Amino acid sequence: MIKNEKIKMVYIKNFVLIVFLLCFGMLIAQEKTAGEISLQELDKIKKQANINEQTEAIINAVTNNSIRDLALNRKNVGTIDHLFDYKIEPPSITDQKSSGRCWLFTSLNVLRPKIVKKYNLEDFQFSESYLFFWDQFEKANLFLEHVIQTRDMDIDHRRVQHLFKRPIGDGGAWQMMPPIVEKYGVVPKQAMAETHNTENTRQMRSLLKTKLRQQGLKLRSYENKNSELLRKEKIRMLGDIYRILTICMGEPPAEFTWRYTEKDDSTITEKKYTPQEFYKEAVKPYLGNYVMLMDVPSKEYYKYYEIEWNRNRYDSKNWTFVNVPSEELAKFAKKSILYDEPMYFSCDVGAQLNRDAGLLDINNYDYESLLGVSFAMNKKERILSYESGSTHGMALIGLDTTETGEVQKWLLENSWGDEAGHKGYLTMTDEWFDEYSFRLVVKEEFLPRKIIRITTQEPILLPPWDRMQ
Repeated sequence: MIKNEKIKMVYIKNFVLIVFLLCFGMLIAQEKTAGEISLQELDKIKKQANINEQTEAIINAVTNNSIRDLALNRKNVGTIDHLFDYKIEPPSITDQKSSGRCWLFTSLNVLRPKIVKKYNLEDFQFSESYLFFWDQFEKANLFLEHVIQTRDMDIDHRRVQHLFKRPIGDGGAWQMMPPIVEKYGVVPKQAMAETHNTENTRQMRSLLKTKLRQQGLKLRSYENKNSELLRKEKIRMLGDIYRILTICMGEPPAEFTWRYTEKDDSTITEKKYTPQEFYKEAVKPYLGNYVMLMDVPSKEYYKYYEIEWNRNRYDSKNWTFVNVPSEELAKFAKKSILYDEPMYFSCDVGAQLNRDAGLLDINNYDYESLLGVSFAMNKKERILSYESGSTHGMALIGLDTTETGEVQKWLLENSWGDEAGHKGYLTMTDEWFDEYSFRLVVKEEFLPRKIIRITTQEPILLPPWDRMQ
């Protein structure tokens, strides 16, 4: 009897100890896994994911195919044509190849129809290589100047971090084109042709970044912080940049001979120019006064903004924009096209792009039905979360209207070659324009006075790392 009582007491003690250890272990586990995913929570997550027998067919399809191909909305295929009521006839389609020069191609594509008309040509192309050379050279100078200006800041200061993270790039916007052509002029394509490194900029850009970072650190290392002495060193450094650019792209011509024939005419016209002379004769009369507009719902509308450090020439202005709703952009764009004026336009081109069909439509792909989850965000939310932003520039050259005169779709002249999209063009629905358009550059004459007045105000200065840079 005593023996049984002892055994019973041992069992009770062990049971109490086990319960204590379990409770203590749970307390420790709770303390350790705050914010982590417990096994119990994982079970809940699995149940919420609702992976059932019906999901197996979707798993089989998605794991063996492109998600994009499977999400293609068959109901939308073929519902939108590529016909337009109003179209500004462009010359031939251009091709930026594997480079970020869309801003430069687009800016020049806005001007090309005027050159074709002025000289009565079948076609005409500017040398993007020529302007790209000077764009890169000026951006290198801009970086080194900013290094000199921030030489007393700590290397971990956000401004210095931003500088060295992005010392140079091949991207840009419309407002970077006029300062370059005004200083260096322009030349026809045949005066400075494309090279492997202008069409494939990645490696050259990487080498330029490395060299500029090295030079920037050297400028910061000098004990003598006198700006005049540092600028003398900067000039020596730019000799290395010029050398890299010349070896990769060829040296820009100081003068050239342009030979051309007019449309339906066998007579050859030949004339010598400097790049500046050609600019003054062929381009300057048509540059005019342009205003960059943007639709950025994350910022206050009808305000004038400037993005700091966003330019290519140190001695030019940062690019600025007036923030207006997309429905306003559409009104100004329509007026411009009806007066045969193409526009610089930029957007989030990858969003819902059916590249094969050459169609930008919010209904092109139905990822929600395929995956059974919602991706819904409005334009403001997409901007604030970095989900969307301006990624590509194209020339806006046409529109198509309904019977009541409302725009239902727009025509974009792209720079991806004539085999991309629909014969080199993209058709954009008005709904897509509203959701994914960002920049539109319009001549002042097509804008109301209230917009022009805004451009006379002191702009709100945004930091170099702003989402819209």
